[in-house]
Amino acid sequence: MQQNPELVPGSFRDPAGHIYSSQDRILRTISARAAEQYRAARDVLRELVEQDRLVDFTELPADRWGFASAEAAFVLEHPRLQPWTLPYEWSFSLLKDAAIFHLDLHLDLLDRGFTLSDASAYNVQFVGPNPIFIDHLSIRPYVEGEFWAGHKQFCEQFLNPLLMRSYFDIAPNSWYRGGMEGIPTDAMARLIPLRRRLGWKVLSNIVLPAYFQKSRTSEREADFSIKDRKLPLEGLKGMLRQLRGWIEGLRPANTSSTTWANYAVTTTYDDEETAAKKAFVADFISASGARTVIDLGCNTGDYSKISLENGATRVTGFDFDQQSLDKAHARAKAENLNFLPLYLDARNPSPSQGWLQHERAGFQERYTADAVLALAFEHHLAIAHNVPLDQFVAWLTAIAPKGVVEFVPKSDPTVVKMLALREDIFPDYTLDAFLAHLSGKARIVRQETVSKSGRTMVWFELG
Repeated sequence: MQQNPELVPGSFRDPAGHIYSSQDRILRTISARAAEQYRAARDVLRELVEQDRLVDFTELPADRWGFASAEAAFVLEHPRLQPWTLPYEWSFSLLKDAAIFHLDLHLDLLDRGFTLSDASAYNVQFVGPNPIFIDHLSIRPYVEGEFWAGHKQFCEQFLNPLLMRSYFDIAPNSWYRGGMEGIPTDAMARLIPLRRRLGWKVLSNIVLPAYFQKSRTSEREADFSIKDRKLPLEGLKGMLRQLRGWIEGLRPANTSSTTWANYAVTTTYDDEETAAKKAFVADFISASGARTVIDLGCNTGDYSKISLENGATRVTGFDFDQQSLDKAHARAKAENLNFLPLYLDARNPSPSQGWLQHERAGFQERYTADAVLALAFEHHLAIAHNVPLDQFVAWLTAIAPKGVVEFVPKSDPTVVKMLALREDIFPDYTLDAFLAHLSGKARIVRQETVSKSGRTMVWFELG
């Protein structure tokens, strides 16, 4: 018998099976009630794995893990995916790609006589810039005439968040994170202006579902039972294709570039200074042997790409600016980079939340790496949001055991502009103070001033 597999906190809702962690192994149990469904889908699952659309799986002897036979008719082992993202950390383009991927997968499954039992965005992860499906037990044989039970969930977790950005230029991430289940359809229906409500796509996917949900009463609940509603196969495919076409055509409402999306061309660095900064990062990645990197304030991915060119095998980027993230994702796809840019408000990172405050793990539980880059980043926390330097250093050094951080002094034009809009209450915001705090946590391997304004690159290592 193997050692005590532990139930993954977010894996408790589905009676068909659960996910467990055993040391560095990821296991999935398939209950006796779902065993026949799994046997029927096994060949299709293997085909999807071979197409890189479904995470791989290996069947293990079920009796070696100490599970009750009713709980584990089968035990599967999966590779551990890194990083593990959550839908409220995705930019518009990531969410759009995930939505289209989900619809295409569903359509292909229907052609093979199978369907998806739900439409959870949490069933999609990313390997680099490419989506992959992770819930093997969501794939089951199709029953002729069955209604699409996942329609509401798809709209709330995929469509509605996309419409928030496309119709209103509002990033949905904070709202999505707050409720964890997306943007509620009844709320979305109230937000959409009248001129849009009468369009068939909005009417059929948002307005009417919201109306019927509101108009239900306990006495009439049976009239709306999904089990009793019928939808021909071609009708279901038509719904999926209509949604796919709609989502494919969605674009962010405001496509004019932000300051940060244009950072590479509007930065205060001259060419020589930029070259020095890039060389410093390249030397660090190459000499340190870092294979996995977290790039805080990744912007459109310049230094993430440099990391990959100098020995890193995977980079996870984080930024607050939505347009920068969309450009970074487009770049990763176009250049086939193992680089995944994600949304992060560093003042308020994703917390551990949900049931028992642990259903969805927080930022620092899920994101660690061999090395961290924090370039042109710390002053946004220290100056714009009053984060003390010692607290920033403690947070940064908890992410990775080594890294490069760029200190931006008060003499830099960017900080000058920031302080022009507020009182300077930062007498301790100096390079010496920053280095003292960093030295208390790590060894400073190398530092170099790379701009006339005094920006300084610092290479640090713990231990």
